Order: sequence, then structure tokens, then C-alpha cells
Amino acid sequence: MSPLRSLAVAAALLVFTFLPVSGPAQTTQSNRTPVLVELFTSEGCSSCPPADALLAKLDQTQPIDGAEIIVLGEHVDYWDGQGWHDRFSSHQYTERQNDYCGRLHVDSSFTPQMIVDGTDQFVGNDAAHAVRAIQHAEQTPKIKLTLSQPVVDGRKVSASVSSPAPTTSKKGDLYAALVDPKDTTEVRGGENGGHRLQHVGVVRSLQRVGKLKDLGTSPVSFSLNAPTDAKPGEMRVVVFAQESGQGAVLGAASTGVTP
Repeated sequence: MSPLRSLAVAAALLVFTFLPVSGPAQTTQSNRTPVLVELFTSEGCSSCPPADALLAKLDQTQPIDGAEIIVLGEHVDYWDGQGWHDRFSSHQYTERQNDYCGRLHVDSSFTPQMIVDGTDQFVGNDAAHAVRAIQHAEQTPKIKLTLSQPVVDGRKVSASVSSPAPTTSKKGDLYAALVDPKDTTEVRGGENGGHRLQHVGVVRSLQRVGKLKDLGTSPVSFSLNAPTDAKPGEMRVVVFAQESGQGAVLGAASTGVTP
């Protein structure tokens, strides 16, 4: 890692030195408010590793008391023609980022870009902004979502989502994602050529599985297919409700495929 990149990583993570890390004596995980943190990133982008490191820090330390930080790393594909093909990239995530940029009045898509609960976007290695955004999102009332224990059948992972109190006047969609908790890549080309990149919460499949109103009658069942290079039994399932038009995140939940 170059001295400049090392400095960037250190600066991005320094803020966590001064934050209290929540423990069992403070707020239990079940009592925390879920906050969805999406990072649009690429292995072909030299500015992205510090943002990937920040996302990992948020995921591993859960530094905001009262917030259950649920991370999604969405690898875009518009870097793939510049010396390195990101094996996790998908045009689906590029389109999702473009939709966010249009709604949040961002001139054009960029990496790394972090978006908290669908409402606050900023440069993905800005740790101070991330903390402020998560703290603000944690204070926003959410719909409680409950995930059943996922079932693996070959490469298919199935589960259901329910809510004890789904009533809301807002129209929204239900999404489900299948993610790798951790991944590592030895990059051999492009701006990050020669570097070993580490990722968390890598989205391998993302689908809209229903409408928010569907939760009012019964649990919503869904199935996601793991790619051939993934290990379904070691993955995580994330579900979230989002206002129609890819608006604010109204609730989220996450669980490991293997209990």
C-alpha cells in the first residue's frame, strides 16, 4: 500500500478512536435500530480501498450506540474496462446508484459513494459524515422486520420476512440481498494492480421480493440464488423495506444463513 493510501485509510478511520464501542452492558443488538449503509465501490478504483476499510470498520465494531449497522457493498461495473474486471461487479448496482443520484440530485455517479438509509449520500471514505448520518438515521422510527432462518437447497437460499406491526401510510418495496460477509481479491491490473483488497457485505444477489403492503397479510417468502463461486452456507441474508422510487429505508434486518 502506498504512503498516500495508508494516510487516507488512517484519516478515514481515526474518528473511531474517539467513539465509544457499544457492548452488552449498553444496548443489546435486538434493541438497536437497524441502519442500512450502502457503499458503491469498485476494485478498479484507487480511491475505493479506504472506503472499503471504513465499511468494514462500521460492520465489525458497530460503533454507534443504538444503531445496528447493516452494510451492503455494491460493486459497480463502469470501472471494468479500465484494466481490471471486478468479479463482484454488476450493472444492476450501477443502475441502482444512478437512481439514487437522480433522486438525491447528484450530478453524476462516482466511487466510492456511501448512502445511509437511502437519504444521505457522501464520499465513501468520509468517516465523520458516516458517523453523523448513522446517528441521525438511528433516531428515525423504523418498521420492525423479522427474518426466518434461511434454508439452503443447493445454490438456492430461501427465507421469509414478516413484521409484527407493518402498518404505514407510506408505499414501499421489499428487497432481499444475499451477501458475502467477507471477500479478498488479489488485484492484478488497473489502478489497484498489485494490491490485496478486502471487502465486507459484498452483494452477490439483490431482488425486489414484494411490496410493503404485503406484510399486512402474511410473511413474504423469497429465494435467492448464490453464484457458483460463493459458499451459500457462509453467506448472510439482508432484507429491507424502502419507500417507492428508491426513497428512504423504512426498516431492515439481517441474519446469517447458518445459525
